[in-house]
Amino acid sequence: QVQLVESGGGSVQAGGSLRLSCAASGRTFSITTMGWDRQAPGKQRELVARISSGGSTDYADGVKGRFAISRDSARNTVDLLMNGLKPEDTADYICYAHSEVVVNVEGAKVGRDYWGKGTQVTVSS
Repeated sequence: QVQLVESGGGSVQAGGSLRLSCAASGRTFSITTMGWDRQAPGKQRELVARISSGGSTDYADGVKGRFAISRDSARNTVDLLMNGLKPEDTADYICYAHSEVVVNVEGAKVGRDYWGKGTQVTVSS
């Protein structure tokens, strides 16, 4: 099991910045990819950013150039720096982690996804 706890949400005016942090605990040795999703009221959850164990990053088109994801594998944390915030960025931001565990001597792996409870980000115009 992996537990994820987010922090850093809040309210900001359009154009402002926020930094979100997520701390992982439990079977952190099994974590590969980490990232952030978001869910706005009445909308489906969507991917915001991902970072692999090797440091490769991927972003949703709507946040490219404004958001930056980073990771500290030694501390088991992942951060999301959000610049140039827009009202449409208002959402519950949810930390994500994918873990893989070897289950037999042949090296077969079982993957599992985990999400935190989320932290609210509100951007006013």
